[in-house]
Amino acid sequence: MKFLDEAKVYVRSGDGGNGCVAFRREKFIEFGGPNGGDGGRGGDVVAECVDGLNTLIDYRYQQHFKAGRGGNGMGKDRAGPNGADAVLKVPAGTQIFEDDGETLIADLVRAGDHVVLARGGNGGFGNAHFKSSTNRAPRHANPGQAGEERWIRLRLKLIAHAGLVGLPNAGKSTFLAAVTAARPKIADYPFTTLHPQLGVVRTDGREFVLADIPGLIEGAHLGTGLGDRFLSHIERCRVLLHLVDGLSEDAGAAYRTVREELIAYDHGLADKPEIVALSKADALSPEMIEQQTARLSLAANGPVLVTSAVSGMGVADVLRRLLAVIDAARSAESQQTNAAVWQP
Repeated sequence: MKFLDEAKVYVRSGDGGNGCVAFRREKFIEFGGPNGGDGGRGGDVVAECVDGLNTLIDYRYQQHFKAGRGGNGMGKDRAGPNGADAVLKVPAGTQIFEDDGETLIADLVRAGDHVVLARGGNGGFGNAHFKSSTNRAPRHANPGQAGEERWIRLRLKLIAHAGLVGLPNAGKSTFLAAVTAARPKIADYPFTTLHPQLGVVRTDGREFVLADIPGLIEGAHLGTGLGDRFLSHIERCRVLLHLVDGLSEDAGAAYRTVREELIAYDHGLADKPEIVALSKADALSPEMIEQQTARLSLAANGPVLVTSAVSGMGVADVLRRLLAVIDAARSAESQQTNAAVWQP
């Protein structure tokens, strides 16, 4: 299935049904009076977050969604039926924006979350609604109200606990394949990863979701390579794992290139907790590992882990470090939530 993370959709709610003008006419019943029913309400357009979806590919082939119109009122005080709702099913992590692409309408992050995008029009009153002691036989009814229409933009941001970043061929896909059941494409040329990949890591009896995105190169924020649009999929991550190719000429320079792109992208990515690791250690001599680690530690201004997804060297340590940061972030979020709850 093709990965699609953005879509533009037109939605329109249903019009309300018209009220009815009718009078009771039965044998031996004189002056039966008005009995026209009200019109039904138009259907709403609702976006609902569901399980089992991980892309917006459904909205590649259908961009127009219209709810049902409310039925007209009928005689004998019969109200018209309400129009059917139109439900847009979206994966977890979908953000809904106005047509300008900047005004956020809703952020659906877990299954069951839903939002009404366009409310249906109210049904019109029938003439039975207007009867009174001074108006015994009203001969008018209200038309149904028109529904709402709008263009919206859907934008998917994958939900993962940790995200992989680095230059192309830094070993990100190999690392994802080594620690999860995901099977991303792996090759010895740049940009083998064209779409974000997710995998579930199981370590020390615990689980967390790891996301891999296409590699960044210098000038990605200007559109070079695949650009930096895919960075949106790691905005929700609690920690970043920055892999630096140990076979590169200068590990420190490679690290700084990616960091500059994260800073240029903004959205708080550069401020997220980061674990830096030197990859492909199985192909390096001890002297090269020491030299590249020193360069990388100086550029990152912090400790550096050494790992190899092929041989398994240092992989367990990296996963434990990721899990520790994720647990700390969860604990901090829980404390903030508890502090926000008011108690008498």
